[in-house]
Amino acid sequence: MSTETAIRDSIEQAESAVGRVWPLHSFVTANPLAGFEDRPFHEAVKHGERLYGGGGYPSAEVFRRAWEGGQIDGEILREELSERGYDADPEAQLERLAAAEADSTGSGGDAPGESPSDRVDAVLTKWLAAFLDQGSAEWSMPDRSAGFYRAFRAIARHDREIPNPGAIADLPEDPIDALEARLEAFPRDRWPAIFEHHLTALPGWTGLIRQRIDDGDVWQSEHPITLVGYLAARLTLTEQFGAPIAPAEADVDAASTTASGSEDADVPLAEAWLNAWEATYREELVEAVAAESAAREADSESGDSESGDSDGRPDAQLVFCIDTRSEIIRRHVESAGDYETHGYAGFFGVPMQYEGYGSEVGSDACPPIVDAAHRIEERPADGHDHRHADHERWTSVLEAGETVLETLKSNAATAFSLVETAGSGYGAALTARTLSPGRVHEALDALDARIPSAHEFCSPVLDRDMHAATDGGLPSGLSFDERVEYAAAAFELMGWEEFARVVVFAGHASETANNPFGSSLDCGACAGNPGGPNARVLASICNDDEVREALAERGVDVPDDTVFVAAEHNTTTDEITLFDSGVPESHAEDLERLRADLADATADAAAERVETMGGDAGAAESETKRRAADWAETRPEWGLAGNAGFVIGPRELTADLDLDGRSFLHSYDWRTDDAGDALEAILTGPMVVTQWINAQYYFATVDTGVYGSGSKVTHNPVGNVGVYQGNGGDLMRGLPLQSVMAADHDPYHQPLRLSTVIHAPVERVTEILAEHETLAELLDNDWLSLTVVDPTRGHDAFQYEENLEWTGLADASEPTVEESPAAVQTPMAADD
Repeated sequence: MSTETAIRDSIEQAESAVGRVWPLHSFVTANPLAGFEDRPFHEAVKHGERLYGGGGYPSAEVFRRAWEGGQIDGEILREELSERGYDADPEAQLERLAAAEADSTGSGGDAPGESPSDRVDAVLTKWLAAFLDQGSAEWSMPDRSAGFYRAFRAIARHDREIPNPGAIADLPEDPIDALEARLEAFPRDRWPAIFEHHLTALPGWTGLIRQRIDDGDVWQSEHPITLVGYLAARLTLTEQFGAPIAPAEADVDAASTTASGSEDADVPLAEAWLNAWEATYREELVEAVAAESAAREADSESGDSESGDSDGRPDAQLVFCIDTRSEIIRRHVESAGDYETHGYAGFFGVPMQYEGYGSEVGSDACPPIVDAAHRIEERPADGHDHRHADHERWTSVLEAGETVLETLKSNAATAFSLVETAGSGYGAALTARTLSPGRVHEALDALDARIPSAHEFCSPVLDRDMHAATDGGLPSGLSFDERVEYAAAAFELMGWEEFARVVVFAGHASETANNPFGSSLDCGACAGNPGGPNARVLASICNDDEVREALAERGVDVPDDTVFVAAEHNTTTDEITLFDSGVPESHAEDLERLRADLADATADAAAERVETMGGDAGAAESETKRRAADWAETRPEWGLAGNAGFVIGPRELTADLDLDGRSFLHSYDWRTDDAGDALEAILTGPMVVTQWINAQYYFATVDTGVYGSGSKVTHNPVGNVGVYQGNGGDLMRGLPLQSVMAADHDPYHQPLRLSTVIHAPVERVTEILAEHETLAELLDNDWLSLTVVDPTRGHDAFQYEENLEWTGLADASEPTVEESPAAVQTPMAADD
């Protein structure tokens, strides 16, 4: 094997230790230990402890609060402790956990001074910040188009912090040659451990590099960076500062032992407590779904089923993202009138890059698990010239003012004169922003009302333009067959059989001020972008008469009087905006009634949310608007904090349940999915994405400093890509303390792994898992749990164990699938 091949293979082995990190402007929640999902959860946690010093379980105090608050069932806990070989005395085990934590905390000794490795990090992060900047720097780093290694080689020779800058100038042109020189003293079998050591030294920056390489966005295209080039620069600086190139032998031995699977396989005490906490939550959720499943069948057999108006159609149907925040607004929408709601992935199944009107670049509007397949552009539509002109006039004035102000502020020659000239007016504006953010929000709303929004005069261009320039090789627009497929897939996955006069596709977005983490509150299924554009695209597709004719041939019959409307749910204020400029007059009364009822739903949902944040539910709407406009508000909303469950099934199973905004909800009807294709798409797509989200919230809660980003109070944004904790160092990788904690040591988010509940025949689920090894691996390794409520087997619940085996089968003679008979263990009780 050549030296170059050996180096590249070693880097490939090592890079899995670092999870991808997305820029803040399109924040994607992901598992920080994603590279270890092929191993049991407790082993991955040990890796995190070794590599990052991160804790992987809730503290003894958190477990105590859950135990004393009744969130952990005593019988379940004692059984879990006994199965793991621990004394089944909860108090004794809590004391044992607390003592172990105290020993761990007390063993660190005095804080060390700055080491040579720290100096390497300090210099390297300075150059990474300059190179990876995404538009925030007034003076950009020269030679970025040549790539990181070559730009570093050309410019860092002038860096006086480097002991021998001349050594940088003498670096070979090929970074492989530079690495070979640094590694010549070490045997090849140690190279993976050396690279892992250096990649995990700054996991925030290297995670961002991995994301850029894997996604290949426009920044990577124009300013390329590779792990080879990064490591060549890092090992060169390591040598310059006299820091160790190789990790200590003990660390290497620990890494190889874990990789070989020969480490102690005992599950730690903390995981026994975690399992019991999760099982307590899961049992309650499963029993509720099983009971609703049985009741639904009984009602169907007796003919005692509810219906809408005289023709059995609801007044409107609204499709929301599966996001946990949608669970709250859906309950209140359904209570406001004769409305039916559904859950679907927030990108509405259209993997696209969207370029809004007036935007210079497009943004991916689909989850990272899916590659964007189309470029959709927003353009002014015919017949809206007046609105278009008003929009252009107002935005031109505002943009000109913003440009002048930004220029004056950033120019050293004019900054002081700006303060002298505009001091009183500028100060008054700042004072209003600080002391009366709610009134500022009202003023901005009034201004927005005068300026026509782009959705009022623009529409997404769906026609395939064979001559249009493409961005990154993406075709412009959609072919007719693609449009039909996206529409059919949506209704087939949700199991729709009837349509109301008005069907609303509601994407979602957030509204915050001065919040670097604002995109983390937008749609996770849209890669941290608003979901409104996706809703508009699917609504446009479904309003096409030719598409409807093709849908009818596939068994999806859309009535002639059904109109599809796009909308966007503001998750900070719970307001729902309808994009209804093209709706015919025949449906004006329908929309007027819907708009009034949505206003009532907004008020009720806002009251529920404000109460969770300790606010006055009696003034909920003004409070949510204050939080949206207050630039000093560190917690504008809770986001997806609290997420713990994922229910895949008909809405009837959860419509009468208050799930407290903790469950993802995906509509699915097993009766309309004979081949299981729809369920397969849900399990391989949305379930994987929800597991990412759940893992991000889990780890950011159990160790906010390592896996989250610490407190917002001491954040410093850098390069429009991330934040520092303080004035430099590594990029923080996850959610801030204010997103998951009610107070410094009081989690609002209950750190539980995801509990998925599927309403379908257990055989169907097993067949899908047998076809997708990575899904079964996630379950086998305890990254999430899976329970099936089987409507064909008396609505009994079946809990997935491992190796395609389940507990809860009532008949030992009946295998789950022919090829892989399921092991039969104790049946799970279903509340009939």
